[in-house]
Amino acid sequence: MKNLIIIAAGGMGRTLYDMSRESIGYGDEYVIKGFIDDNLHALDGFANYPPILDRISTYLPQENDVFACSIGGTARKRCMEELINKGAKFINLIHRTARIGTNVVLGEGNIVGAYTSIGADAKVGSYNLIQSYTVIGHDVCMGDWNRIDTHVTCVGGTIVGNEVDIYTSVVLNHGVVVEDRAHVGACSFVIRRVKEGTTVMGNPAKRLM
Repeated sequence: MKNLIIIAAGGMGRTLYDMSRESIGYGDEYVIKGFIDDNLHALDGFANYPPILDRISTYLPQENDVFACSIGGTARKRCMEELINKGAKFINLIHRTARIGTNVVLGEGNIVGAYTSIGADAKVGSYNLIQSYTVIGHDVCMGDWNRIDTHVTCVGGTIVGNEVDIYTSVVLNHGVVVEDRAHVGACSFVIRRVKEGTTVMGNPAKRLM
């Protein structure tokens, strides 16, 4: 039996705790050991959660520990890599209501939220945060370290690079490519390639930065 440790105990961490108890493998493959957070008082005033075990910066992975990260933004990758360099193993957390299609390939350390659908023959890399009610269509190719928020639709065959942020209720249309480190603002309809490192927003989405 593995011991799951959730990184950060803020609002998203507490949400991830609930999701972890509703995910494939809970109680059979893993139990929840607790949180690590550099704020040791992050759960003060919140009942019914497991303890904060240590600071993120000082925790040393133990035998049978596995990890999931609730941190978003640019700190996410840095924090996870620090732990990976100490030997940490990140598991895929897939909510029991998620639909995973035929021949889907998933890397490691992905979070797939409630009622999310990943279509047939899609390829998803590692360490992606894919939140609830999102659709990753058939034949989508997604890299690593991406944040995909709720109610996003990646139409079949779209390509998402690495370290991309796609915010709530975005639609990526047929044939769209979102290059590395790009950002797509909430409620955008994307009909053309999003260049590396740029930010787009709107309907149709236009470059802001």
